[in-house]
Amino acid sequence: MTNSTVDDFLDAIVRGAMASCTVWSPHAVLDATVPDWRFHKRGLAAIRAEYSTWFADPAEFKELTRLPTQHGEVVRYLLTWVENGVPHAAHHMHDLTVNNGQITSDTVMCGGRWPAKLLAEMQAAQDAEDAEDAQADG
Repeated sequence: MTNSTVDDFLDAIVRGAMASCTVWSPHAVLDATVPDWRFHKRGLAAIRAEYSTWFADPAEFKELTRLPTQHGEVVRYLLTWVENGVPHAAHHMHDLTVNNGQITSDTVMCGGRWPAKLLAEMQAAQDAEDAEDAQADG
């Protein structure tokens, strides 16, 4: 069973519509771990402002896993979008606490924003590793 509050959050991500998203409680806390940094934002306005920079463009989930928990939901995804004509992707995991239809806590792990050039480098490295594995198995 999915949580409609989380549905609304995920819908705002893919629409690039954080400015109008109202899923957080007035006292919600965002605990974000991003490459080489960790920070906190408190309150609906601060969280919405932060996520408006993360999710500014319409996007698509290439992978999406939702795991209900006792307190809300854990959501893991690979998100893709085009920013200024350049394809990008990001890998995130959110541990969301939901109370009375509002997100009260979002602990997010972000792998960073990967533009097309970096995505190509990662794919080439994966292809090389796959070839080595196939050779070792062969």
